[in-house]
This record gives sequence, C-alpha cells and structure tokens, in this order.
Amino acid sequence: MMGATSLLDTLHGHPDAVAIFCAGGGPRLTRSQLRKQVIGVAIKLRKSGIRPGDAVSIADTNTVDFVVAFLGVTYARAVAAPLNSNYTADEFKFYMQDAASKLLLVPVRGNKEAESAASSCNIPVASVSVSWTDGGLSTVLTRKSGDLSFDTRGARAELEDPPRGDDVALFLHTSGTTSRPKGVPLTHANLAASLANIVATYELTPSDRSLLVMPLFHVHGLMAGLLAPFLAGSAIILPVGGRFSAGTFWRDAIEFGATFYTAVPTMHQILLARAEKDYPANSPPPLRFIRSCSSSLAAPTLHKLEATFHVPVLEAYAMTEASHQMTSNPLPKNGPHKAGTVGRAQGSVQVTILDDQNRQLPVGQIGEVCILGPNVTKGYINNPNANQEAYAGGWFHTGDQGFLDEDGFLTLTGRLKELINRGGEKISPLEVDSALLGHPLVNEAVSFGAPDEKYGEVVAAGVVLSKPADDEAAVIADIRKFAATKLAKFKVPEQIFITDKLPKGATGKIQRRHMVGHFIGKGGKGGGKLEGGVERKDTASGKPLFHSKL
Repeated sequence: MMGATSLLDTLHGHPDAVAIFCAGGGPRLTRSQLRKQVIGVAIKLRKSGIRPGDAVSIADTNTVDFVVAFLGVTYARAVAAPLNSNYTADEFKFYMQDAASKLLLVPVRGNKEAESAASSCNIPVASVSVSWTDGGLSTVLTRKSGDLSFDTRGARAELEDPPRGDDVALFLHTSGTTSRPKGVPLTHANLAASLANIVATYELTPSDRSLLVMPLFHVHGLMAGLLAPFLAGSAIILPVGGRFSAGTFWRDAIEFGATFYTAVPTMHQILLARAEKDYPANSPPPLRFIRSCSSSLAAPTLHKLEATFHVPVLEAYAMTEASHQMTSNPLPKNGPHKAGTVGRAQGSVQVTILDDQNRQLPVGQIGEVCILGPNVTKGYINNPNANQEAYAGGWFHTGDQGFLDEDGFLTLTGRLKELINRGGEKISPLEVDSALLGHPLVNEAVSFGAPDEKYGEVVAAGVVLSKPADDEAAVIADIRKFAATKLAKFKVPEQIFITDKLPKGATGKIQRRHMVGHFIGKGGKGGGKLEGGVERKDTASGKPLFHSKL
C-alpha cells in the first residue's frame, strides 16, 4: 500500500470488499466491480482517440458516475480535469481552454453551461452513466456532440498501457491575486505520495469508512475523502444527491458505520448548530476522528466539536500545489493535537519558515510557510514568472504566513496572498474585480474577504459608480445580477458598498488588505443596521455611504 506509484494502486486489495456505499437505498460496489468499470472506461477513451497527456474535463457532482469517469481518465494515461458543475459558461470556457481539454464528460442529464462552453471551443462532449441491470453492472459512454466513437470491439479486457508515475494525472486550478487562476498539473507520483501520507497520518485501514461530503472537483474531497480511503482498502459513503446534507448526515453515518469524515469548518459549524436536534447521542456512529481542512478552524469551534461528538478533531493544512495535505494534527495516541495549529509536517513533506530573503527562521519567528516533498507539483502550466516566484530559494512558497513551535507544530498567522477563502473555496479577488468592472455603471471596483460566522469569509466589494444613481439599491441589485452572469454563485459579492472614492496608498495603489477595516470596521462587524438594509459613509468625511448586504 505504502509503495503506491500511481492511481492504479488505489483499487488493489480484497476484490470482494465494498468500495462504495450509495446512501438512500442505492447500490454498493465492490473493489473488483469498480475496477472493472474503471478499466472499461479507460479502454473506451483510448479507443475514442484520447491519448496519453490529453486533458479530459469532468463536470458532475459526487456520484458513482464521477468516480468511474475520473479514475477511468487517469487509467487511460489521460489527465482528469474536474470542474465545479455550477460554473457559468464563461468560467467553463476559461478552464477548459486553459487545460486544452480534448473531451468534456457530463452526466446523462447534461450540463447546459458546460456543454455551451464546450461547443464554443469545439470540444466533443459525452455522457457517462453507470447502471445496474439484471445482467450486472455496466458503464455507458454516449456521444453528445463532436466526432466521437466508443466502439471497443476487439479490445482487450485489461489495460495495455497502464499509467506511469511521471504521467500527469490531475489538472486543477488554483486562484491567485495577481492573475487569473493558475493551472496546476499533478502527476501520479505526486498524488501517490500525498495519499500515502494521508493514510499514514490517520492510520486508515480496510475497516474504515469515509462519509464523503466534500465536492470531488476540490482536491480536499478527492484526496482525503475518496482516494486515500481507497488506497487503504477502506470504503466510502456517497450521500444522496452527491452533496453534503446536514439533515441526512447522521443517519448515513450510522447506517453505514462511518469511522471518519473530512470537511471544511463551515460544515462542522452547521452540524454543531443542529446537533441538539440531529445528533444521535444515545447511539452514535463509530467515528474514530473528525478531520478539518481547507480553511482555518477556530479553537472554540474545535473544542465544541469534541465536546459534542466525543471524538478527536484533527485540523490539517493543505493546498492544491501539494496534492492536498502538508501538515496535520496527529491521532491522540501519536501525540497532542494543539487547537489553533494545523499540526506537524506529515510523511514525506518538509515544512520550514523563510524570511523575505529566503533564509530559514528559528522557532517562534513569523515568516512565509514553505514546503518540499514528492507530493509537490513541479510547476504551474505556461507560467514561468509564477514558477520563479513560487520556487525561490529551492522551496515551494505557499503564500501563507506562520511560525513553527518547538514541537514542529505550525500556526498560520495570515496570508501573503490576498485570496478570499469562502468556506474552503479560494476565490481570486481580481477575477471578481474584473467581473464587476464589466458593468456599465461601475468605474472602479475592489473585492475583498469580509468576516462571516458561517463561511469564515464571504466576498464583499467596494465600487465607485461612473455617475450618480437615483436608486442605489436598484443599482446594487443590478450589479449583482450582472456579476452572476460572469461568476459562479459563491463568487458573487454578498456585500457591496457604493462609495465616492476608494481608499488608496501614497502611490495611488488600492490596498486590498485595508478594505475590511475601512468598509466594515476593525472588529469585522459593520456599524448600524445591516440586515437587508442600507448604510452609507463617505471615505473621507464620514458621510453616509450606501451598503447592501444579503
């Protein structure tokens, strides 16, 4: 298991062991059944003309169809490029073009926005459907558009050309503050190294069961929720509808015997808020631990989770460029877990703190968190400037600030990069700025992360209009409506401030890091009545300024 070199290794193990439980009365797949479907898809893709290194985009939710499609693409030595199925057509177009996708895979029900984008880029589209019949399990790939044929007559039942460690297996995008999202290629060897680290950190075994609530287009769900359990011989539990539902979470956990789940703090907070009504305290599921990642978990929330659900809560630190996990708090038997930290470097990962001259700093001093390891990408696609900056001094620079204590536990203190972190979804403020500036009445715009109890941060923005508006509330509504045509829903600003002038530094540069204090207040809470109402303050004089909040 620990000698994994490619994603082929994730489905080794006992062939009759269950790999996937489908909640809500759905079927279950054994490891041999899943492997057979995955290999079948890989063979069909190769017969259709997909070649090693070709990118295949996948727009679907957490379903068996997605799992089979994703692994099938990687087994074909192609590059899986999963996408958020809620993107707009413009976003799909950007991501597919940037990945140079040769094929888009969608569910049978289709995805109108993704298919429209594919059509505009002349990318063929096919649907994927895994079905159970009296004759057994089968996976059908059906052409929806483009020059495609999935005829496998005469093909062997096994892979003739299996994936290699240096093949790129996964292509994801990570947001940035100085450009559009950057493309991150991750090889089979990168992923295998990270999966081995995750399995070792949490001592996953074939007796474990992962309740999968994180989306599979996100590296968090893909690596820690799905593939690491597969590598360990564990089973995963797919909720009904392929997404997190607080109303069915504990029922699924009990029915299928979940031993852990990994999620962003927002999901933990939702479960806590409903615990008195939903949590089965008298007959709880056999959880061994709860994992939290992708966004900072407040120490009080961690303590409440442990007191309510009676299992250790282990906070981890991860990023796309590191194939997910870099550090984690350990299981209790392996040492303390320190609330407010993201734990210690795990497995093959090395972590250090560098100053602005790329010199290593001693224990307790704050600097930039930097990493090394076989899990780390070799570089962004077609972005030499970003690569030069990211690998300065021989270490990969995460863009996060923090310090190490005497035990090697990492505490994060802030972000050098000004990404907006909405419940684990990293959003580029420049992408939001660009969308807002496309509105005919917006002359200047700056977006930023506003503190939020549920998501940690939500998108907010300050705008200067090109001309005075008689009805500013209507203008705000129109700006949001316009932005929604350019951005996914979670990127659309939830708070918009209309101002006469944006605060700028001495050089005239907008200083994004000061926006929360300026528009909302140093405590992170706006003054006055904000519940669906309005408030206006001029930047210089303190006169009222229009503010709209959902």
